[in-house]
Amino acid sequence: MTRKLLALLLALCMVFALAACGGEPADDGESGGDTIKVGLIGPVTGNNASFGNAMVEGARLTVAQINEAGGILGKQIELVEADDRGDPTECGNAFNTMVAEGVQYIIGSATSGATAAIGPMANEEGVLLISPSATADDITTEDDYVFRACFKDSLQGDIAAAWVEQQGITKVGTIECSADTYSSGLVKSFTAACEARGIEIVAAESTATMAAQDFTNQFTSMVNAGAELVYAIYYYDAVGAFLVPQARAAGFDGIIMGADGFDGTLDYVSEGTDYNVFNNVVYTNHYDATDSSPVVAEYVSAYQDEYGTLPLCFAALASDCLMMLQKAMEAAGTTDDVGAIRDALADTSVTYEGVTGTFNLDGSGTPVKGAAVIEFTYDESAGGVEGLGTQLVTTISADDLA
Repeated sequence: MTRKLLALLLALCMVFALAACGGEPADDGESGGDTIKVGLIGPVTGNNASFGNAMVEGARLTVAQINEAGGILGKQIELVEADDRGDPTECGNAFNTMVAEGVQYIIGSATSGATAAIGPMANEEGVLLISPSATADDITTEDDYVFRACFKDSLQGDIAAAWVEQQGITKVGTIECSADTYSSGLVKSFTAACEARGIEIVAAESTATMAAQDFTNQFTSMVNAGAELVYAIYYYDAVGAFLVPQARAAGFDGIIMGADGFDGTLDYVSEGTDYNVFNNVVYTNHYDATDSSPVVAEYVSAYQDEYGTLPLCFAALASDCLMMLQKAMEAAGTTDDVGAIRDALADTSVTYEGVTGTFNLDGSGTPVKGAAVIEFTYDESAGGVEGLGTQLVTTISADDLA
């Protein structure tokens, strides 16, 4: 008798609770709600904080623009942010937390290593993952839930080699962090592309960490080998403070070439540096912030109005991720059916017009697009760090590689 009475009381409590709520399910950002929860995972702190903070700024700007224009299919975007500190384990923890909170769409992460940790998790959970800047070739695979807004390493390495060939350079060296997916993957791609183009790799050096602070021995080896150009794949904090100044101090006066990780380098130049050392330093990048095309010019203007600075490529790529998600949702006619949205995003016939270029996705979910070759400049008349800047050298499309 007591058990029956208890069960009856519990049932009545549930009825009253539903009546008090109007019988409606809670708004969890999924079906039936007025908002779309979109996760953003990136390194807001740690060695790659410049990348992560640029992602956050770009995403916030674009979310505000989408929401002000009426949202996506009438729903507002709610951005859910998490800091992974550039660490794969932290990235995985952030992913799990977001999924537990009902997040079905995630932008992230910035680096290949961190993104690789959550790609399989996204596939298992059926969560749509779009990375702004994870360039490792194997980040995306066919028929899964993982996409990206950036080109892949094999394309970026080939574009770099094509530019080297255009300069008539025949002897190059490479320096990589052998333990880092991004660094070693790009150098591998560049090396293969050089060999295919008849460019000789005269020296191949490495460091144990991406946070290396001494490149003297590596560049001494480049001088001794007669390298005309050195392809060195590191991030901005090592490049500005250590790699470039030490290369010149070691006697290497040739071209230093990097990749998209060089973006933001000038913010990390040590005080008292001879700024002329940055002459003859170039890098491939996802876009040129000085591009006069309407899409880029309008984005850069809005970003400068909001943050007072030029957007790094990581900001622009995060914005392009949101553009891709919006277009896929609108094509699918839903903000709730992840499978249908995934299918719309996987459609290789769809053309995206983003800040970082106009592109289609290949069968694996990776954009097919070109890159900008950017060079650092120094204007002595401006004096000090104020004279440091960048300018576009050229753009090379995927079609140019054929």
